[in-house]
Amino acid sequence: MSNRIYITRHGQSQWNVEQKVQGVTETPLTAKGIEQAQALARKIKEEKIPVDEILHSPLSRAVDTARIIAAENKLPLFMEPRLIEQNFGEYEGHEWNKHPGVFHEVKKQFACDYNGGESMLRLGQRIYNLLDELKIRSRKEDKTFLLVTHGGIVRMIHSYFFSETNEEFSSTEIENCEVREYTFR
Repeated sequence: MSNRIYITRHGQSQWNVEQKVQGVTETPLTAKGIEQAQALARKIKEEKIPVDEILHSPLSRAVDTARIIAAENKLPLFMEPRLIEQNFGEYEGHEWNKHPGVFHEVKKQFACDYNGGESMLRLGQRIYNLLDELKIRSRKEDKTFLLVTHGGIVRMIHSYFFSETNEEFSSTEIENCEVREYTFR
């Protein structure tokens, strides 16, 4: 009976390089992002990370990363709409170094929808519901899933497994194509 799940963030995208908040804005992988996805695919294969199925965000940077991993490891691949990055509303395209700390602080306002985006509360609802479902599926189907998603989603997934302060939550980061393992309780 499986009780683990693996999470990764997509490979480097153009807006990662430009240090912009991406949210639901479509931005392509860079050449480095493709290389990162290929390296992660090889790591999963070489280290025999026990993945049975890949679920991915519908945004192209996650889709492309997931396809590379799936092809190398001959794994089934499914789009999961709830893994889409949070809509950051007015902060989409926000340049980190022009307004240092502003976006970090607003991420602590859990009811704020960024003027037309998605609040942390709504994001938490969709991600926690998904994880509750995957917990049941992983045990019932004896499957271990790899979720290919985004930094904001990984932050919320991490909070599902660990208690955090608002400061810890807003500071949780994951590198492009870093893989993390979590255990369902």
